[in-house]
Amino acid sequence: MAKAQPLLALLQRIERGLDAIIQPAVFACMAALIGVITLQIISRVLFTAVGWTEEVARFLLIWMTFLAATLAFQRGRHIAVTFAVDALPLGARRVARLVALAVVLALLVSLIVIGYRYMQVQSFQKSASLRISMTYIYAVMPVCAALMAWYTLVDMLETLIHGEPRVVKEGTP
Repeated sequence: MAKAQPLLALLQRIERGLDAIIQPAVFACMAALIGVITLQIISRVLFTAVGWTEEVARFLLIWMTFLAATLAFQRGRHIAVTFAVDALPLGARRVARLVALAVVLALLVSLIVIGYRYMQVQSFQKSASLRISMTYIYAVMPVCAALMAWYTLVDMLETLIHGEPRVVKEGTP
């Protein structure tokens, strides 16, 4: 297991790098969403409504939600009922966590495949007002599922080496 330590350190650095990209992207989506909705409200009240704002707001909300869910997943912030697993002895707890992570990984791989197929099927479709390919909107599901699958693989390796995955706290490098 000592030989896996440098690999784990590299994977954790990559994980932090991904976090450093995703977190500002979520912030940018939120700022853009606030700006677009503000423009929509002002234009409806004072002028003629700007037609593309509703569509852009919807697309920003979709991307922001999936990216933020990816961050929450990486930080262990999704709802989990762990009292039964936490009550197990260390060896059984490790096995239970590995089984749970394997199930999550299987779900995420299926989401990657299904999301990619759906993205391909809808690739001919254009958005109503912006006329952009809906491929870019539907791409969020396989992209975020792939990121979560990466995080799951890192958690599995951490569980194998340390007994349980390291939960990243906000502000932790």
